[in-house]
Amino acid sequence: MEIGTRELRANLAAALRQVGAGERLVITVDGRPVAQLGPVEASGSPTLTDLAASGLVESPRRARPTDAPAPADTAVDVRLDRVLAEVRGG
Repeated sequence: MEIGTRELRANLAAALRQVGAGERLVITVDGRPVAQLGPVEASGSPTLTDLAASGLVESPRRARPTDAPAPADTAVDVRLDRVLAEVRGG
């Protein structure tokens, strides 16, 4: 959303509430964008919760990840295409 400097001075509290709610404001002088006012970014790398709150990722549906499958024990003297066929059930 764009806001002029005069309007920003007159409605600073309302503008800060908008920014606090996560909206970014582009401040203009004579209709030309000169600055941006936005929410404070978290320091460091964003957490999964931060990314989910910003809508960039979806929260996991499961509480815990499932266990990884057991590794396949294959012989070393077998061709790779045959190993893949066996793993794939073919």
